[in-house]
Parts: sequence; C-alpha cells; structure tokens
Amino acid sequence: MIQDKKNKSTPVMQQFWSIKDQHKDCIILFRMGDFYETFEKDAEVTSKILGIALTKRANGAAASVALAGFPYHSLEQHLYKLLKAGNKVAICEQMEDASQTKGIVKREVVEIVSPGMNVSEKFLDGNKNNYISSLFYDRLGVGISILDYSTGEFYTNLIKPTDLDNIISKYDISELIIIDDQKKIFKKFKSLNDLYTNTVPEWVNDYEFNIEILCNHFNVKSLKGFGLKDKNASIISSGMLIHYLKENFTSSAPHIDNLKILSYNDAMQIDYYTIKNLEIFESLLNDNKKKGTFISSIDKTITSSGSRLLKKWVSNPLINKMLIENRLDLVEEFTKDYDFVDETRNKLKKTYDIDRIISKVSCNKANPADLINLADSLDFINQFKLMISEDKINLTSLLDNTYDTNNLLKKIDKTLKKDSSLNPKKGNFINDGFSKELDELRKISNDANQWMLDYQSKLKDETTIPILKIKFNKIFGYYIDVTKVHSDKVPDYFIKKQTLVNNERYFTEELKNFEHKILNAEHEILLLENNIFNNLCNEVLNFISEIQKNSNIISQVDIFSSFSYLSIKNNYIRPKITENFNLKIKNGRHPVIEEMFMKKNQFISNDSDLNENEYLSIITGPNMAGKSTYLRQIGLIVIMAQIGSNVPANHAEIGIVDKLFTRVGASDNLVEGESTFLVEMQETANIVNNATQNSLILLDEIGRGTSTYDGLSIAWAVTEYLHNDIKAKTLFATHYHELVSLANDLESANNLNVLVEESSGKSDIVFLRKIVSGGTDKSYGIYVAKMAGLPNEIIAKSKIYLELLTSKKNSNALIFSDEIKSIINDLENKKINVSEDLISDLSQIKINDISPLEGLNILNELIKKYID
Repeated sequence: MIQDKKNKSTPVMQQFWSIKDQHKDCIILFRMGDFYETFEKDAEVTSKILGIALTKRANGAAASVALAGFPYHSLEQHLYKLLKAGNKVAICEQMEDASQTKGIVKREVVEIVSPGMNVSEKFLDGNKNNYISSLFYDRLGVGISILDYSTGEFYTNLIKPTDLDNIISKYDISELIIIDDQKKIFKKFKSLNDLYTNTVPEWVNDYEFNIEILCNHFNVKSLKGFGLKDKNASIISSGMLIHYLKENFTSSAPHIDNLKILSYNDAMQIDYYTIKNLEIFESLLNDNKKKGTFISSIDKTITSSGSRLLKKWVSNPLINKMLIENRLDLVEEFTKDYDFVDETRNKLKKTYDIDRIISKVSCNKANPADLINLADSLDFINQFKLMISEDKINLTSLLDNTYDTNNLLKKIDKTLKKDSSLNPKKGNFINDGFSKELDELRKISNDANQWMLDYQSKLKDETTIPILKIKFNKIFGYYIDVTKVHSDKVPDYFIKKQTLVNNERYFTEELKNFEHKILNAEHEILLLENNIFNNLCNEVLNFISEIQKNSNIISQVDIFSSFSYLSIKNNYIRPKITENFNLKIKNGRHPVIEEMFMKKNQFISNDSDLNENEYLSIITGPNMAGKSTYLRQIGLIVIMAQIGSNVPANHAEIGIVDKLFTRVGASDNLVEGESTFLVEMQETANIVNNATQNSLILLDEIGRGTSTYDGLSIAWAVTEYLHNDIKAKTLFATHYHELVSLANDLESANNLNVLVEESSGKSDIVFLRKIVSGGTDKSYGIYVAKMAGLPNEIIAKSKIYLELLTSKKNSNALIFSDEIKSIINDLENKKINVSEDLISDLSQIKINDISPLEGLNILNELIKKYID
C-alpha cells in the first residue's frame, strides 16, 4: 500500500521518499527554492514544535501529503528548536541551479545534525558541555563513553552497573547511543529515562570492528596507549560513538584526537541524590533552575571554557592531597595580589571559546573571524607570561606546560584582515599583499572602469580613429564600437564580432583576456580567498593538540583567578587539607545563602567538629531554625576545599572525604509508582550500602514518611549502624527527640541543637540559627505554623492537643482527654475564640499529680470561667 502510494507520487515526492528511506530516523528539511519543506509525519512533528501551519500538497495520482515549511534564511532558529525538542535532522539541499536544469533538481543530504552532534554557537550554551554518550553492557560491566563533539573531549571506562546513574547524573547528556537489542537492559536506569536515544544495529558490537574504527580514527596500531587493553565493553562503547559520528556526519573530526579514561574512582564520589539535594547544578524550587544553585554562586569565571572546566571539577572533587594543595597554591598566588587578579580577568574578557572554534575548524564550519578570535585568544598566554612576577613560581610552572604557537599566530595575522567578514562567501578577508595573484584580481575588479577608459584612449591613439568606444552588453560582452566611416582605419589585430547598419563591432585578444578576467574576477577572487583560508585552516588543524592543551591552561588560569576574586570579595580562607579523619570548621558559612542574601541579613556562622572520638552528631531543633542550612553548608565547604578553592569560614581543617552522601527531604515518584517513604528509604539504603569510614554523611530526617513508631525505629537502627559499623563522619538532623538519649549512650556520638529564644509569655520564639552542644526536647512546630499564618483558633487548639499528647499515657490522661475534647467542641459550637489565658491555665495543670475527680473539678471551673 505504502509502496503503491510512493509509485503514484510526483517526481519531487518520489525523490523525497528515496532520501527519507536512507534517513528514517531524521526529520528531512527538504530544500525547495527559498523554503525548507517537511512532509508527512515529519511535517506533523515540525508543525507542532515550530508552531507553523500544517498544510497539504498535491501528490499526483496519490493522495495529498501533509506539508510544513519555513524560509531558508530562518534555518538556524528553527533547527535549534527541532534539536532542543530531541530530534535528529537531515538538511537536504538543491545541488543544481533550478533555472538551468531540465526536469527535477538534484538534491542531497549535506548535513545531519542531532542534539549531541552540533557545533553551532547559536545552538549551544557556552558555559556547559554538550555531551553525547554511548553505553554497552556485557557480563563484566557497562562500557560508557562520553563525547563533547563541540570541544573534542572524549572519555571512556568500564564501570559497575550500580555506578551508572551516579555517573550519568554528573553529565548533562544531550543524546544517548545504545545497541538496538539492549534497550530493555538500560530502561531500568532512572538517569537514562528522559534522554534522547538513538540506536545502532546489533552487529556494531563486534569487538574487532570497534578496535579497527578507533585505531583508524586515532591513526594508531593498538589501543594500549589509551589504557584500554582489556576493557572490551568500553572499547565497544567508544567505537560505537565514532561509528555513529562517521555514519551520520561528513567530518572526519580530527579535533577528537585523544581518548581518556573517565575517572570516577580517583575523585570524591558524589551520588545522584547528593547532587540534587545540595542543589549543585539545578535548583529544586526556582523556576530559573540556575538561580540559587551552588555553581551559580561560585562560578565567577570569565571564559566559557573555564566555566565548563569548573563544572567538571565540582562533579569530581580531588581526593589526592598533593593535587589539592597545588591548586590552593595557585589560588594563593592570585589572592595575594588583587591588581594582578583584576588585570588577569580583564585580559581574559578579550578571549574567545578556543575549543569550540577548533571544533568548527575541524568540521569545516569556521569563518575568518573565528581564526582571528583564535589567534587573539591564544595570544593571552604571551601577555600573561609578561604579567607574572618572579615570586609566582606556581603560575610560572603552570605556564611552562604551554606550547609555542606564535608562528601560527603570525601566519593568521599575516593572512587575515582584522575586520574579516563572518561569511566567507562575501570575500575580502585576505590581507592585501599576501597573494600577488589575488592583488592583481582585486586591482582588475576595482579598476575595471579605469582600465577600459585607458585602453580606449590607447586604441584611439594607435588607430587615429576619433570615434571609438568600448562598450558592454550581456549578449556580446565587451566590444569595440567603430562607425563605418572609419572602417578603413581598423587595424589587422581587430577581430570582427558583429556588423550593424552604421557600426561595426570588434574585439582584440587583449580585450578578450580582460573580459575573461573582469567577468570571472569576482568568482576567482572568492575561490582564491577561500582556498587560502582553507589552507590556513589546515595549518591550524596541524596544531590541534597544542592548541587544546593551551586552551586548558587558559581555562585553569580563569578558574584560579576567579577563585581568588571570590575569596577577596567574600572573605574566604585557605582550608588546611589533611589525610587524617578530622573535619573542623570554625565559623563556617553557607556560600549560596551568603551570596544571595548577605545584603539583607548578616549570615550566622557556625562551627563543626567531627573527629575520631566524636564522629556522629545528632542535631535537634525546630523547623526553620537552620538545621538543613547547617548540613548543606558543611557539604559544600568540603566540596569547595577538595576542588582547590578557598572556603567561607574563619578556619577549616578538612580530612579528605572519599564519598559525600546527603539525604535531605523527600518527594514521591508517582511515575515509577514510588511513594515518598520508598524514595526516602532508597536514598538511605544507598548511603548505608556504599559509605566508607572516610565518607561524609549528611542526614536531614529519616523515617518521617511513615508512622511515628516505624520511623523512630528505623532512624534509631540506622543511627546505630552508622555509628557501630560504618563509623563515617555523620551529621543527623532529626525531630525524633528520643535520639538525643541514644547519642548520649553511643561512645562516639554527641548532641547538637539550634538555639531558640522564647519570649517571656512563650507565645513567640526567635530563631537564633546558632548550633550549640546538647540536645533539645522541643520542636516548636506550632510556633512555626503560627509564623506561616495559620488562624489563631487552629494554633490555640494545637497547643491544647500538644499538652495532651506529650503527657504520659496513664488513666488520668485518658479521662482528661475526653473532657478536653468536650471543651474544644463547646468552644467550636459557641464560636468562642480560645484565649491565651485559657492556654496558660491549661498548661499549668499537672495531670499526673491529680486524681480523675480533681481533674473533673478543674474542668468545671474552666467551663464556668470561659464558657458560662
């Protein structure tokens, strides 16, 4: 049926179907004159995403087809939307001039673009990587490969399936590639569920096939130099990516010139929940996902590449003391000299995104302005070296690792005009004097009219013909016009072109040569300029490795100077990094809250002290008092220290943390059929199953999603397990006051609480947000409810119930309970507001010290006083 429809279609639609059959997974943007058209299902999808009209097109004997299109000049804005929606797009261009072609115009797919495979600056966020990932599962584990096509960064490793969600959560994956028959295997991983996914055929998983692909791409005889000797699954996953690239994209991608091991065991492991709970990259509450995040507060980098590198550092904090200290040394050299920081940052503002310029050069998408920007950016290294004083030995050492690219910079400067066009098709971007041939062509083009006047004057002198003119028309081109009166004076080297009634038209070999030059000059200028430019691009590609390494060092300089800028601005100090167990922070502050609200309220700093004698702290106190802030600030300070940044504190001694875990709040996952409590228990299970003694565990409530006794039992057991078995540094904020006594009984535990100041009438409280030693048996939840705006009647009744529920469960209390309920009902029926006096009278009743009869007498007195 479908084939019959295709056979009856118009020639244009048959051409479309032929192209679509070769690119079934793509939306085909089919060039028709000044428009890109989409058809059938492609049109339906495109119409919905772009918000353009869905129409119909006649299709010969076949039924009409759906149609949606847009003008060719608006390609970039529409292509961006299609990619953003997770579509793969094939751009099909006309390969012939329709005006000079008989029959149907030849069309070909000239480019395929997918969410993870594009280099356009208009489609990408400069401050973050655009990763495409491939996965392959075998009995030894999961081979994972991650590539940023726009920068050339390429990583792979063989990991445990249990590590996959955590690793994927660290990278903003735009596109996922898997083997077709492994869809079900990877469906169970939460981190992969929402990713745009493409598949490759099953035969692509052949081990030898992928070794050959990788060896050919990197031009090596074996993969041993990449550390991939026995890691079959990682070889297959990385080979799959290169195969996918070469099958779908025309570029050979020489900028992808290295394959590194994706490291995760040699860095602090931060799991998916912790990245989410600490709001490291995305806010949990703000519609603007970046506002209020950790990265938004510490990322003061100037360059896009610096910002991208910082995100990698935050995702993978160091666990090697020497490497951390080296970074801190570099930060310190900046921090000691504010003018130096300021000058460095000002010069960095004049640089561009080197990595993405190189990828554009590699993919034949660069323009002359890109190379000018590349040269200016690389020249930063020369300028920076001149700025470094002799005492900055660490910065000098860092710059010693740069490569000399000055010859390339000189070549770019000699070749290209500083005000080069962004569009190579417009020409005029090669310097005068660079090419003698180009200069001659430009002279011809610029001086054509003057040449003709001079040549005309020359011919008049040579022939003594007074009325001789050089003219031009589209049919005959350039010609010499002579009236018949002077025909006898025409020399032999004049070649007759046309005879008219009163005139005769001639040309000379010199005029013919000039005509050829002038008519083709613009075309030849453009060809010659582009040829020179392409040769220059090839020279740039010869320095890919050196340029990328220099770019990395510029990014590091950007990060270190931004850390210093932040330290000076916010009064951060250098942390003391140790390999012992201790975590001691004096007057620590939350970097995000301080950054956002410092102008409004002075942030209340707090101390922390976890050591081998006391490594577990139970923190009690009311809601809104600052327990969660306290927990989060400790986690963020540790991350900052281990990425090599100064920290918001007066003093910090950080014993290196191998894994950071948080369990803060909970929400249900209805799509997966998971309740709030189940999600909470999954996070807790992840912690107790993976934490080590060198980990840092930050818990904000456990067991709140179930009944009180169930929750308390779980919290109690988890606390004992963390203390007795794991022995990791642990801070546990809880409303279960029973855990206060547990902490007193455990050998290496202590109690902390958040100070609260009560007014004299005990009707209001003030949160002091100060963490002090000792536990508390009050939650102040009713006070928080009052602050939130609950009606006074509800607040008053809540206080009565609280007095009842916190009393011991004996017979007196049970009898008293019924009478209390009766009073409440009377108050409700008579619509009498419960006064503070009644609350005060009720609170003074000592239930356990009176008999049931005395209790009834007291209640009668209260009824007479407040109701009768």
